[in-house]
Amino acid sequence: MADLSAFPITRRWPARHPDRLQLYSLNTPNGVKVSILLEELGLPYEPHFIDIMQNETWGPEFLSLNPNGKIPAIIDPDGPGGKPLALFESGAILVYLAEKTGRFIPADPAARYETLQWVMFQMAAIGPMFGQVGFFHKFAGKDYEDKRPRDRYVAEATRLLKVLDDRLEGRDWIMGADYTIADIATLGWVRNLVGFYEAGDLVKFGELKNVPAWLERGLARPAVQRGLEIPARP
Repeated sequence: MADLSAFPITRRWPARHPDRLQLYSLNTPNGVKVSILLEELGLPYEPHFIDIMQNETWGPEFLSLNPNGKIPAIIDPDGPGGKPLALFESGAILVYLAEKTGRFIPADPAARYETLQWVMFQMAAIGPMFGQVGFFHKFAGKDYEDKRPRDRYVAEATRLLKVLDDRLEGRDWIMGADYTIADIATLGWVRNLVGFYEAGDLVKFGELKNVPAWLERGLARPAVQRGLEIPARP
């Protein structure tokens, strides 16, 4: 049985199954990237619900795993060389799990790098911009009298959706016929933008040709449906 006692986070969230990959997360657009991939892969894992509304990511136990205080993070008891590996940042975790299993990332080097560029597109552009739209449209920022910040992020989110829409022209998935971690990274954010954030009209979602059908295909996958609800809220 794996010994995870060297990781302080296990004192706050004990591992009942230490031989399984440990997931510390919440089902936000960033968090579900990892739970969806784990469900797609069928890897045994143990999810731990991290309550960001109670500032649990800022306690010393969570910070020992991710000094940036953000979900998701993992401990893989069977990391490289058979030793436990701790990782944070959702994009890094997606790449690690895809490469560990040889799934949802192309084996061909050129296609692999092309996939990674779209993962980075989500990490660097779609996630931050869509999140700002959510803040200024649905959360505290909606009460700001000055609407220029909201309009700035709405314009950029609209542009990014057009980039994604153009990429999907003639393709079922971002990389073509194959569903990859590029899709997994992006699905939850697009879903949140038009669903939870209620910003579909603002970003002209209904005018897009390809993204709505891509989103529907992705959300129809059983592993995506399961991953969107993990970790389950108490």
